[in-house]
Amino acid sequence: MSQIQALNDDARRQGHLIGRIVAFLYGVAAYLIFFVTFLYAIGFVEDLVVPKTIDSGAPGATMQALIVNLVLMSIFAIQHSVMARPQFKRWWTNFVPPAVERTTYVLFASLALALLLWQWQPMPAVAWQIANPQLATAVTVLSFVGWLIVLTSTFLINHFELFGLHQVANNLTGRAMPAPRFRAPVFYRLVRHPIYLGFIIAFWAAPAMTVGHLLFAAVTMAYIFVGIWLEERDLIEVFGDEYRRYRQRVSMLLPWRKPA
Repeated sequence: MSQIQALNDDARRQGHLIGRIVAFLYGVAAYLIFFVTFLYAIGFVEDLVVPKTIDSGAPGATMQALIVNLVLMSIFAIQHSVMARPQFKRWWTNFVPPAVERTTYVLFASLALALLLWQWQPMPAVAWQIANPQLATAVTVLSFVGWLIVLTSTFLINHFELFGLHQVANNLTGRAMPAPRFRAPVFYRLVRHPIYLGFIIAFWAAPAMTVGHLLFAAVTMAYIFVGIWLEERDLIEVFGDEYRRYRQRVSMLLPWRKPA
């Protein structure tokens, strides 16, 4: 009986190990999909290198393009917001192992973004354009600074936890995730949401602003404010008065020091 029990225990341990390995590989694959999609999105917005950009392709009917683009952005916004809420996570982890919950969120967000990049309808009429070549170059550089702020800000708080790799790596080694700890490093001492600030800079700093690009920037900015409201509500739930004091001390998006 003891030998049978030992064999069963070994089989369970092997099964758990295989499950952890599969979860880790799933996390790595989801991260790579995210990273490729993110790089493509930079080229898409900047109208550079990639096969399909925000302004490329044959334009169709304006109203059709408007509806399709709004639907695409709504799909991304709804997925991004709903799956990030604690209530959804508590329900979702009844079906998805907690170790891959964040990975699954990242994968779904990447697929929603990929759908937007693939099906985006160009609206190439020019809303405004900077004629001065030096100023146009400076604005383009500013846009890339925005992307750099986005990426740097993720590493300041824990890039690999944000995109699910930390969770699957800890699961693979049998370690528990550390308890959430509030930190405000570097950029986070200047504004509460440097990632969102970086996106705003990247989207709006365009030397030639087409109607399609303007729609993308405006709707995204509106979503950012909704996202901030939802995110800060969750952060207050987790960190309580510590986050309330931080919110009183540091401005939301514009880097100025709030009065004491």
